[in-house]
Amino acid sequence: MDSLSGIMAFVRSAEMNSFVAASERLGVSASAISKSVARLEDELGVRLFNRSTRRLRLTEEGALFFERCRRIVEEIEEAEYELSRLVGMPRGKLRVSVPAIGYRMLMPVLREFVTRYPNIELDLDFNDRLIDMIAEGVDAAIRSGDMGNSQLKARCLGTFHFVLVGAPHYFASCGVPRVPTDLANHACLRYKFPTTGQLQEWKFDAERTGAARIPVPGTHTFNSVEALISASMAGLGIAYLPNFAVREAIGTGTLVFVLDEFVAESGKFSILWPGNRYMLPKLRVFVDFLVEKRVLGE
Repeated sequence: MDSLSGIMAFVRSAEMNSFVAASERLGVSASAISKSVARLEDELGVRLFNRSTRRLRLTEEGALFFERCRRIVEEIEEAEYELSRLVGMPRGKLRVSVPAIGYRMLMPVLREFVTRYPNIELDLDFNDRLIDMIAEGVDAAIRSGDMGNSQLKARCLGTFHFVLVGAPHYFASCGVPRVPTDLANHACLRYKFPTTGQLQEWKFDAERTGAARIPVPGTHTFNSVEALISASMAGLGIAYLPNFAVREAIGTGTLVFVLDEFVAESGKFSILWPGNRYMLPKLRVFVDFLVEKRVLGE
C-alpha cells in the first residue's frame, strides 16, 4: 500500500512538475509527497527526478516508469468510479476554476448542490487568470467564449448578452442617451482587461446605428467587473456589463437599462474538464447540476 501511495505521489508530481502542486492535488503536505517519492526511489534503486529549486524533471528511467504508472493510476480512478456507482453517493474534493464574476452565477444555486451532495467538498477559485487545468490539478473550469483546446471536453451552461446600465439618479442628473452617439456627452465606465490592459469594446448593431464603430469615452476605467458594477450603482456613469451580473440590481431598480435596442454583443459560458481523464462521479453530478439549473437564467 505504501508503494501505491508512492506511485500516486510520483505520477501527480510528474504531471505537475512540482511537489507543491501535487500536494495540493492530493490534499497532503509537500514534504509528505517528497518523502513518499524518495521512498519509492529507494525501493526501485533509481532516481526518478532531477530536482532543482524551480521544478522537477523526469530522468530517463523516471520517464519510462511514468508511462506505466500513469496507466495504473487511471485504472485506479476508473475502479473508484465503478465502486462509487455501486455505493451511490459521489464524494471527494472538487477543484473548480471560475471567473471572478462567476460567483453571481453559482451562489444562488450552491446551497442546493451541497445539500444534495453533502460528501462533495467544493474548492472554488474565483479568478480571471489563465490556467493549465492538467498541470494545476483542476477538475473543471467555467469559461466564456469558444473553446479551441481539443484536450478539453465541454458543456454549455447558457448564453448571456451585454447591456448598458446606469443608476436612476445619474440619468436624472445627466439625462438619458437616446442613441449611441449621445454617449460622447456622458460619463462612460470602461472595463480594462487585467491580462492585456486593453479597454473592452462596446459593440453596437451597425444596421441600427449606421456606423461600424462608435467612439466611447473612457471617463473612468476598472479592471474588476465588481468595481464596475458598484461604480455604476453609485451613479458615476454608464457601464457595459453582462446581463446576468446586474439582474438583481435591475430587479430592485438600483440600475436601469439604456440603449438596449442598439447593443449587439452576446456570449456563452461553458464548463470544461480534461478530456483524457475518466469523468468521476463528483464531477459528473456537478456538471449535470449546473446545466440543469440554467445558472445564466436564459
